[in-house]
Amino acid sequence: METFVKTSGSKGLQLYVPLNAETSYEMTKPVARRIAEVLADQTRELVVSQMARSARAGKVLIDWSQNTEHKSMVCAYSVRAKQRPTVSTPVRWSEVEAALNAGDPGQLSFEMGAVRERLAELGDLFEPVLSTRQQLSARQLAIAGT
Repeated sequence: METFVKTSGSKGLQLYVPLNAETSYEMTKPVARRIAEVLADQTRELVVSQMARSARAGKVLIDWSQNTEHKSMVCAYSVRAKQRPTVSTPVRWSEVEAALNAGDPGQLSFEMGAVRERLAELGDLFEPVLSTRQQLSARQLAIAGT
């Protein structure tokens, strides 16, 4: 499924998979958890799906638990209230790859002026989250046990 990525404006990345059919948390949360578990199983040296800080050291946490109606995430283009006010910014997957290849996560850190320039140059990279049409298949739901 098509997936869109944005920075949290802090340390993480947030992934969005638009689902435009009748979909509930009861359907999506098990799918998100199963995806996280499969990624963790297949790449144990890199990825964890458990919240325990002791399990996360030096690894990427796939936080499937964020996929619930009782959690909150910063929305796209929100400025974080930090000493250096960075912005939650939609990015292209090629930018994520470039930052990873360079070993420089700072390439994915943007302040307000840079975000305005990006919008002028690239347009709204987050708009497709609202317009992309896709839904979970019966197979995906079955794999997740829903």
